[in-house]
Amino acid sequence: MSAKKLKSALISVFYKDGLEPIVRELDQLGVKIYSTGGTQAFIEGLGIEVTAVEDITSYPSILDGRVKTLHPKVFGGILARREPAHLSQLTDYEIPEIDLVIVDLYPFEETVANTKDEDTIIEKIDIGGIALIRATAKNYKDVAVVPSRNEYDYILNVLKDGKGSTSLEQRKHLARKAFGVSSHYDTAIFKHFNGAGEEQTFKHSIPTAQVLRYGENPHQAGTFYGNMDDMFDTLGGKALSYNNLVDVDAAVGIMRELADGEPAFAILKHTNACGVAIRPKLVQAWKDALAGDPVSAFGGILIANKTIDLATAQEIDKIFYEVLIAPDFEKDALELLSKKKKRILLRIKDWYAAPKMFKSLLNGVIEQDTDLKMEKPADLDTVTKKQPSVKEISDMLFANVCVKHLKSNTIVLARDNQLLGMGCGQTSRVDALKQAITKAKAFGFELEGAVMASDAFFPFPDCVEIAKEAGITAVIQPGGSIRDQDSIDYCDANDMSMVVTGTRHFKH
Repeated sequence: MSAKKLKSALISVFYKDGLEPIVRELDQLGVKIYSTGGTQAFIEGLGIEVTAVEDITSYPSILDGRVKTLHPKVFGGILARREPAHLSQLTDYEIPEIDLVIVDLYPFEETVANTKDEDTIIEKIDIGGIALIRATAKNYKDVAVVPSRNEYDYILNVLKDGKGSTSLEQRKHLARKAFGVSSHYDTAIFKHFNGAGEEQTFKHSIPTAQVLRYGENPHQAGTFYGNMDDMFDTLGGKALSYNNLVDVDAAVGIMRELADGEPAFAILKHTNACGVAIRPKLVQAWKDALAGDPVSAFGGILIANKTIDLATAQEIDKIFYEVLIAPDFEKDALELLSKKKKRILLRIKDWYAAPKMFKSLLNGVIEQDTDLKMEKPADLDTVTKKQPSVKEISDMLFANVCVKHLKSNTIVLARDNQLLGMGCGQTSRVDALKQAITKAKAFGFELEGAVMASDAFFPFPDCVEIAKEAGITAVIQPGGSIRDQDSIDYCDANDMSMVVTGTRHFKH
């Protein structure tokens, strides 16, 4: 019979929030309650009868609380199958049956996040709790487990609806949750011990998930593993799609580089920035970012590094966009933008960058350090006779931010902290440059006095030759080609300046 009537429960939890209604319901149902330490005191404080685990085991909590429930008289009552052979042994050894286990784990991840003291961290590695969770989940055919406070509402409803009985389906559901909790906990501990990556094993666990409408295309299923609420407040609009999320990630990546500076705006389409500008006022940054490619901006992802004011909102509201991201929105600006119900408005809380990034590949996964390097003036090595001006250095650093966040091969043309033209995702650097020039001219930009940034070195001088003809006066690139000197010599012969950074920013 799949339905099991609860006669006894073991409760031992770190967090007591939300526990009271469950304890009271168990008491009303006549369920005998066993408990330990602080949980026992909490239950007694509610005026509810509870039996100490040590009264079962005849052993007190020892070793500063490291050993409380680790005893055959506890685990025997959990692991025994409710069949004659096992039940006979329980009788022989005076082991009580335990039908429900409510337990949560010491806050290991929270402790790691809040202290560097290794002794404190080690003491938050739960042994008894994780053993109780696994044992109960293993014996789900007879025993129900509540492995975290996230399941308190669920078990309370089960108790009320079933009048103290649990079904096999419910117990299996809780067991699945339990092994999810235990595997995530063990992964967190492993990652702490493996901080420098000595053990080459891919282990990641993200306990929250959001099923998406579909994946990259409607015939593909999609799920986001993570917690959007940690980074954003959603202020309006429809649910984010798979493609929205990919674009939002790219948008946050480029604006993270500009977050602390003057007002800046970026417009992205299919993860590539098609418009970027920095200006004294946000509304002008928006206008000049849009001017970079007003065609591609249609249906794009918009991101700013400052609060959206009404003047900026009024200009933004003139075009169709998918997502707008900003640190905040003035009240009247939010009211205006919220009128278009499908537009997604996100208030970013944190410009967080994960230290590692990974993706599936072939029959496995590749992982790498996130590219968090961004060059400063001190990182620039002038390799030409002509020194770049202060203004050219500013423009080159701006262009270098843009080029880092575009798909390779890529070239960026910029002037006055404005993206004028870009070529990205090309199979040759010459094609990327020609695309950038064509786009800039298509939107009315003259390139005299502009700068050029490249995500990787120039294997031949052809790019600087084409750039000179277009009016480019300064070039920033990583350097590192065996033929670097050819490009340098051309710049020297044509009154151009060039700086190298020593850092390539490929993006695939």
